[in-house]
Amino acid sequence: MKKKPALRTLADLVDDCIAPALAAQGFAASDVVVAWPEIVGERLAPYCEPVKIQWPRRPKGMGPDEPSDPAILVVRVEGAFALELQHLAPLIVERVNTRYGWRCVGRLSFRQGPVGRDRPAKPAVRLPDAPTIEEARRRVGELADEGLREALVRLGAGVMARRDG
Repeated sequence: MKKKPALRTLADLVDDCIAPALAAQGFAASDVVVAWPEIVGERLAPYCEPVKIQWPRRPKGMGPDEPSDPAILVVRVEGAFALELQHLAPLIVERVNTRYGWRCVGRLSFRQGPVGRDRPAKPAVRLPDAPTIEEARRRVGELADEGLREALVRLGAGVMARRDG
């Protein structure tokens, strides 16, 4: 008689899939990344995201049981929200450490830049159909340089397809 595989939650399966990518960025688990809106608040979450945890190098001769210095949580933040996040840094560090259950993060380090989550997806580019390409070819007319002519036809057809779409 075959033994049935144990049922697992979707969260466990996803965690197994993304664990190697998170480990490469210093995260022991997906807890902080997944719970980021809960940690910083729903209002700030769209404008910042945890990037990685930088663990300090252990001095030579330090045993594995000796406590090391806490890590630095690197956070990408957009524009003016960096100042607000800087004021909230002690609270965020406390919440991250509470999430992990020990004092693993000692401070935050901010990197300004665009944040990729919660952005509306860009609409798919509409490719020009055959009649639009022919109309663009007719409007461009004849040119001595065939490469230039085809480039202008592609450009014109693309503009017309966006305008008509």
